[in-house]
Amino acid sequence: MDTLTAEQRSRVMSRIRGKDTQPELAVRSLAHRLGFRFRLNRKDLPGKPDLVFPRLRKVIFVHGCFWHTHSCRRGQSTPTTNAKFWKTKRQSNAVRDRSNLRALRRAGWKVLVVWECQIRKLGSLEKRLTTFLAK
Repeated sequence: MDTLTAEQRSRVMSRIRGKDTQPELAVRSLAHRLGFRFRLNRKDLPGKPDLVFPRLRKVIFVHGCFWHTHSCRRGQSTPTTNAKFWKTKRQSNAVRDRSNLRALRRAGWKVLVVWECQIRKLGSLEKRLTTFLAK
């Protein structure tokens, strides 16, 4: 049973954003600090990648662990309220993600997925970004 009223749940869910999230802002800040310039959410690319480096033909997706079913603890937790809906929703997100990654790779783009839980370790994230974005 949900502990919140319908109005409270609606307010909570309305605060969830698809772009300019804290994890995304952290990755953008780090990439910019490393000297890389990028475009945001290009609509002409599959999945509207969070960061696009057109000159390098590379893209970065910043995924929330819960929403995209990461293998970490947070990504594996499942809501008990309306469980069937959430299972279907999260599985369709994962299927869509795989399809978008495949389409981008076929089009000649290199893709990096950064998970929300990986942002806590900025040192290793910086190394990953530097390695990925190096020419």
